Amino acid sequence: MNQIIGDLLVLAKEGQFDVVIHGCNCFCTMGAGIAKAIKREFPEAFTADFATRSGDINKLGSYSIAKIDRDGVSFSIINAYTQYDWRGKGVKVDYKAIRSIFAQIKEDFPRSRIAYPLIGAGLAKGNWDLISQIIDEELQGLNHTLVKLM
Repeated sequence: MNQIIGDLLVLAKEGQFDVVIHGCNCFCTMGAGIAKAIKREFPEAFTADFATRSGDINKLGSYSIAKIDRDGVSFSIINAYTQYDWRGKGVKVDYKAIRSIFAQIKEDFPRSRIAYPLIGAGLAKGNWDLISQIIDEELQGLNHTLVKLM
């Protein structure tokens, strides 16, 4: 896993990445964290999320996708359904969902420059050491980058 410090959304708009992955719940909210910033900056991603069935637990471990075109730069945003909901206390991220999503990403985007934040380790309260291990295992051999905020 490559690691850099910066603003993931700015770097994507600059053409640094082909695919940006962020974690979502299964209720089509995109109301907090990086999901909220993505919803504001790239409404196409929210439209793709909203086109799925709100509250459907079967979304867990899958993703929706939005194609973004801005000022001659194109990339995809992956709304990764890594947690069922956001309510209550405790760990919300589903590690099996993370594994499933990143395995599918490897199949669907094998030649892409992939980037993601500390997916599942912020508001979803997951263990980043475990999540990063899963990502490294599933994306082995691909060009993928963790982008940490400054």
